[in-house]
Amino acid sequence: MAYDSAAEAVAQDGEAPQTVTATRARPPIPVKILVAGGFGVGKTTTVGTISEIAPLTTEAEMTSVAAGVDSNVLVPTKTTTTVAMDFGRITIDERIKLYIFGTPGQDRFGFMWKDLANGALGALVLVDDRRLDDCYAAVDYFEKAGLPFVVGVNRFDGRAQHDLETIRWALAIGPQVPIVELDARSFLSVRDAVLVMLEEALARARARQAPGPAPGPAPASGPRDAIGSG
Repeated sequence: MAYDSAAEAVAQDGEAPQTVTATRARPPIPVKILVAGGFGVGKTTTVGTISEIAPLTTEAEMTSVAAGVDSNVLVPTKTTTTVAMDFGRITIDERIKLYIFGTPGQDRFGFMWKDLANGALGALVLVDDRRLDDCYAAVDYFEKAGLPFVVGVNRFDGRAQHDLETIRWALAIGPQVPIVELDARSFLSVRDAVLVMLEEALARARARQAPGPAPGPAPASGPRDAIGSG
């Protein structure tokens, strides 16, 4: 059965949709997505840019204690960090509402990722291509969890350090994982990246419903593999 949206495909999980009566409209389908990535890559900004409500944030002032742990050399204007999560909401139409959860970027808050990822449709993994190694943990996590994700390269000040294919090689991700450029401060840019992520989740959902085994990830190699094997 073909579905009109990734949300419906996953929510129904192969079951026939319920009949909508004339007297009682079906409530909107709640869909959970994640915005993930390393420290200072623009997760909080992304959630705030796309959310139709005032976003919930858990920003705390960075202290001297974290100076040797959370380096802001390349993002000197960053003085706060997410210590729990960010939260926002997008209404797609009368049938679908997206609930956006931004994950904390530091490894020491990694214990929260499992709870935040529970029930999520997919993830947008943000990357600062000036420090690609900061996002290795996020890419590894979603690959192992089998959760659909899209890599979004946040172009700080509009400058590109590497082209997308170089970034793909550096992250050791196969051609089946979409990579897009975005500006976390631009609504249209973030919207387009989220739409790519939803399309990827829809493709995965349809593949699960199709007869035969679902396609596995394509093999890839790059610096992340070398670091992971060390």
